[in-house]
Amino acid sequence: MYRVASASQYLVITGSGIDDIKIAKKAWVFPGQSCSVFDISPVNYTFEVMAMSAEKLPFILPAVFTIGPRSNDQESLHKYAKLISSHDKESNHMNELVKGVIEGETRVLAASMTMEEIFKGTKEFKKEVFGKVQLELNQFGLWIYNANVKQLVDVPGHEYFSYLGQKTQMEAANQAKIDVSEAKMKGEIGAKLREGQTLQNAAKIDAETRIISTQRQGQGQKEEIKVKTEVKVFENEREAEVAEANAELAMKKAKWAKDSQVAEVEARKAVALREAELQKEVEIMNAMTQKEKLKAEFLSKASVEYETKVQEANWELYRKQKAAEAILYEKEKEAEAQKATAEAALYARKQVADGELYAKQKEAEGLVALAQAQGTYIRTLLGALGNNYGALRDYLMINGGMYQEIAKINGEAVKGLQPKISIWTGAGGVGDGDGGDGQGGAMKEVAGVYKMLPPLFNTVHEQTGMLPPTWMGKITES
Repeated sequence: MYRVASASQYLVITGSGIDDIKIAKKAWVFPGQSCSVFDISPVNYTFEVMAMSAEKLPFILPAVFTIGPRSNDQESLHKYAKLISSHDKESNHMNELVKGVIEGETRVLAASMTMEEIFKGTKEFKKEVFGKVQLELNQFGLWIYNANVKQLVDVPGHEYFSYLGQKTQMEAANQAKIDVSEAKMKGEIGAKLREGQTLQNAAKIDAETRIISTQRQGQGQKEEIKVKTEVKVFENEREAEVAEANAELAMKKAKWAKDSQVAEVEARKAVALREAELQKEVEIMNAMTQKEKLKAEFLSKASVEYETKVQEANWELYRKQKAAEAILYEKEKEAEAQKATAEAALYARKQVADGELYAKQKEAEGLVALAQAQGTYIRTLLGALGNNYGALRDYLMINGGMYQEIAKINGEAVKGLQPKISIWTGAGGVGDGDGGDGQGGAMKEVAGVYKMLPPLFNTVHEQTGMLPPTWMGKITES
C-alpha cells in the first residue's frame, strides 16, 4: 500500500526490513510492516507555575509556551516519533510532561535568586527559564517555537508584590506631605520675616528689591535674548535647508534641461544620420546603375581584349614552360654527370683507404709476430741463465751495445774539458807500515795528513780561486 502524509504530518513505518523506525512523507507499506501518522504542528500550553525565591517568598509565574516537534532535525523527529507520537498532543499526559519540565526548571532557577533579583531582572530570568526548559525538551524531540511569560503574580496570603506597590505609593505620598509641610513652613517663616524686616529695614529691603528687580530684569532680558537667538538659529537652519532644497531643485532642473537638450540633439542627429543613410543608399543605387551602364558599353570590347590577352598569355606561358623544361633537362644531365664523377672519386678513395687499412693490419700483424718471437727469445735466454734476471739484463745490455754507448756518451761529455788531476801520496815510506812502535805509527799518520794539506789547498785555489785562512797556512808561488 502506498501512503502519503499531509503537509503537517509524517509517516512512521516499522516492521519487516526496517531496523528501528522509518520516517517519511510518502512511502510504500509492505506486508509485515506497520504504519502510523503523527502531526508536527505546534500546540499552546498555558501554565501558572508556582515557585519560591531564595528568601522563601512564593510567587506565581503565568506562562504560555508554543511547543511542537522540531521538523528540520531528523534526530529530533526520531525521538518524538518513538517517545511522544503515540500520545495526543493535547492529552493530560503531554500537559503534565511539559508542565513538569517547566515547573521543575523554573523552581530550581528561582530558588537561586532573591525576589529583588527576579523582579528587577525579569527579562534575564525569563531567558534563563527558556534556555533550561529547551535543554530538557530536546531529549523528547520537542522545540519551543514561542514563549510568553506574563507579569509575576502574588500567591494568595503572600502579597509581596502588592505590598511592594503599596510601599512605593506610601513613600510617594509621604514625600509629597513632607514637601507640602516644608513649603508651608517656609511660607509662614518668610511672611513673618518680611513683616518684621519691613518695619526695621524698609530701606534695605527696598534696595534689595530694586537689586532683585534689576537682576530679574537682566535674567528676563537674557532669556529673551536666548530665545531670540534660538529663534534666529532656527530660522537660519530653516533658510539653509530651504536654500539647500532650492539648490538641489536647481541642480535637478539643470540636469533635466541638460537631458532634454541632449535628447533634442540626439533626435536631430538621428534624423541627420537617417537622411545620410538614405542619401548613401541613393548614391549606391546611382553608382550601381552607372556601373551596369558602363559594363554594358564596354563588355564586348573588354571580352575581345580579354580573349586576345588570354591567347597571348597562353602562348607566353607555353614558351616559358618549354624553355624551363629544356633547362631542367640540362640540369638533370649535369647532376647525373656530377653524381657519376662523385661515385668514381668515392670508389677510388675507398680503394686507397682499403689498401692503407690492409697495410696497417699487416704491419700490426708483423709487430705482434715480432713481439711473440722476442718473448720466446727472452724466455729461452732466461731458462738458459737459470732464471737469473740480473744475468739476463747484463747479457741483453752487452748484446745490445749499451755499455759501448754509455762509454761513448761519457767521453763526449768530458771532451775538451782538460781537467787537472792531483795525486796525493805519503812521502818517505809512510804507506809502507814496516816497523816502529805504536806511538811512531800514529805520528806518521798525522804527518801524512799534514803533508796532504798543501796540494789540497793548491787544487782548491786553482779550481775555485779561494785561499785558505792565514792561520792554516800559505800557498807558495810556483
